[in-house]
Amino acid sequence: MIEILNPTELTRAKETGILVADILQTLRNRSTVGTNLLDIDRWAQTMIVEAGALSCYVDYAPSFGRGPFGHYICTAVNDAVLHGLPYDYTLADGDLLALDLAVSKRGVAADSAISIIVGDSKPPESVAMISATERALSAGIAAAGPGARIGHISHAIGSVLSEAGYPINAEFGGHGIGSTMHQDPHVPNTGRPGRGYKLRPGQLLALEPWVMADTAELIIDADGWTLRSATGCRTAHSEHRIAITDDGAEILTMQAEAHP
Repeated sequence: MIEILNPTELTRAKETGILVADILQTLRNRSTVGTNLLDIDRWAQTMIVEAGALSCYVDYAPSFGRGPFGHYICTAVNDAVLHGLPYDYTLADGDLLALDLAVSKRGVAADSAISIIVGDSKPPESVAMISATERALSAGIAAAGPGARIGHISHAIGSVLSEAGYPINAEFGGHGIGSTMHQDPHVPNTGRPGRGYKLRPGQLLALEPWVMADTAELIIDADGWTLRSATGCRTAHSEHRIAITDDGAEILTMQAEAHP
């Protein structure tokens, strides 16, 4: 299913995106050395409920997971990269933490992810990996617009990641989003320009570059959800939800003060 949102729905989409951005920023500030992943999940739950929103994760039960997910946020640490199921783990100095959050409010879903390094220790390889995903995300957004094809976005993202020296896994990537969290089209993190679905104004996409330091192979954790690097190397993940506009693309998962 591919949805084209009307102006009223796009206004709601912006509101939901600001909510997700605000929650992620709060969680970024609270995720310090000594923080437990289950505390992060509880904080996310409280903020979602207080905002009158709904979690897209709690009842989520796709074919690739051992569902339902049962938590309010994905917390991926170090060698975990996607679908990180929160568990009883206390963050240590230098841990690389990815927070991935999706909520729905007033009939529109928003999805975004950030990667941070906990504490004062900043391993250079982790800093570089996060930077690569953020640059790739910016490149993907710049390539999006009316008439562009999914391949333009995928190629822009993949070019940045490849030039940074990271292997690319195309199995999981970005996606359409609207009244539900996951919709068509799939937006892989590598591709060829001019291929795939042609974008239209009013369409929402979640773009999410993610990498593993030295492998493109994933393994699934015993929890049935968390995807980890096959070699145990560190990983990073960045994501924004964007709207295709008449003259380009607009990021809709930014805090209110960042919007024009």
